[in-house]
Amino acid sequence: MKTIKIIFVFSLAVFLCSCAATKNYNPNKKFSPGQLQKDYSLLREILEKKHPSLYWYTPKDSMDMYFDRYYNLLHDSLTEQQFGWQVIAPLLQKIHCGHTSMIRSKTYNKWVADKRLPSFPLFLKCWNDTMAISANLNRKDSVLKRGMLITSINGIKNTRLVSTMFNYLAEDGYADNVNYLRLSNNFPYFHRNIFGISKNYTVTYIDSTGTEKSIIIPTLGFAKDSTLPKREKAVNRKQKKQKKETRQKRLQDIRSLAVDTTNNTAIVTINTFSEGSLRRFYRQTFGYIKKTGIANVVLDIRNNGGGRIRLSTLLTKYVSRQSFKVADSSYAVCKSLQPYSKYIKESFVNNLGLFLLTKKKNDGLYHFGRWERRWYKPKKENHFDGNLYVLINGSTFSAAALFSNAVKGQPGVTLIGEETGGGWHGNNGILIPDIVLPVTHIKVRLPLFRLVQYNHVPKNGHGIQPDIYIPTNYKALLNGIDYKMQVVMEMIKDKNEKSNR
Repeated sequence: MKTIKIIFVFSLAVFLCSCAATKNYNPNKKFSPGQLQKDYSLLREILEKKHPSLYWYTPKDSMDMYFDRYYNLLHDSLTEQQFGWQVIAPLLQKIHCGHTSMIRSKTYNKWVADKRLPSFPLFLKCWNDTMAISANLNRKDSVLKRGMLITSINGIKNTRLVSTMFNYLAEDGYADNVNYLRLSNNFPYFHRNIFGISKNYTVTYIDSTGTEKSIIIPTLGFAKDSTLPKREKAVNRKQKKQKKETRQKRLQDIRSLAVDTTNNTAIVTINTFSEGSLRRFYRQTFGYIKKTGIANVVLDIRNNGGGRIRLSTLLTKYVSRQSFKVADSSYAVCKSLQPYSKYIKESFVNNLGLFLLTKKKNDGLYHFGRWERRWYKPKKENHFDGNLYVLINGSTFSAAALFSNAVKGQPGVTLIGEETGGGWHGNNGILIPDIVLPVTHIKVRLPLFRLVQYNHVPKNGHGIQPDIYIPTNYKALLNGIDYKMQVVMEMIKDKNEKSNR
């Protein structure tokens, strides 16, 4: 009983300290050059000793040059935001590893959770050399409307804006398709952190007559009375208080099954391999497809950023026409995170994994033999043998890229959409703990294994290429139509009609 009381008091103290730290968080607090140099030097040391692919795409001499370049920027005091976005983020981008990225401190994330920060007011869909307005958060603005093309912001051309912002975003090799989607999903967030806040923005756009014009728009939320009316603010507060969505709704957002009986097609959407009772979902879904004799499956993994390799592999077994492996090679460069364990979250579990799962080979590397040796056979029960159409794009990453590589080129399987964000040759991951820098508490994800894909292509820095490329369609964007899904369904319809003649 006494032990329970001690644990309760300790837990309460930790909770109260956490709440106090969040309440007292000051985003304008500056860290001295010495403090920043301490964090930076520690990060460099850990990356050089523990990262499996630090020099995979950037040679050591070039990486050393980048390390020195950003260290030399630390001659003035910086806030956490400035240190993270002006120094850490562009440094990590030079590694060209999509799993090596910067995360703001835990205290900052708690502090910012219920706040609305000033930002650029336009959400923009970005692709190739084009930017189009997808939403305008300034309700008073009657000029800039959905679909309008943006050619520059504050005098910076759209192509230069995008290329500059890409220098702060982690990616596998040079597969930057994922970064177009990141910018499209939250352009104001990235613009604010990379370019900072302006009181007003000069935006150049193309009007309905095809004429290029300029307009000055205010920053969203710069003044105390933001553009949201009081009534709308009250509605937003009410919505936040509503009870959490049901478990069924959450599962539906993670994975779903829809059936088009007219085209004898099942549309299976899987947005992650990390959660969602996927084993049961696979079993029930492919059991239903088998029972009803559905001949076509559209598998949508465009929003699947990866997760557990076992769940990706299990899905592959349901649809693969041949035996396969996960990797040709899978290894770490260390057997332990020591002497840096105290700076790495869940170091005990990750050290245990490195110790139990790896074996040192003649090349001096610690190999995860399970993924290198084991062959997987297609499932016999409820296996799908029909036409499989896999929708992919830049957000198809990590374990989802492993799946895409495994099924690509097989009979009856067609990859459709855009290049994946996950590397085709391979990527880094399996175990990905966070480094927590001791002064600023900024976190950096640290993948511990390099995984080279089974039957891999040469290392050219690209993601997996679709068999049928479907780019962004401007007219479909204006009308809110899922153009890629539309094209796939039309392909299936045409194929069915031809077979019935």
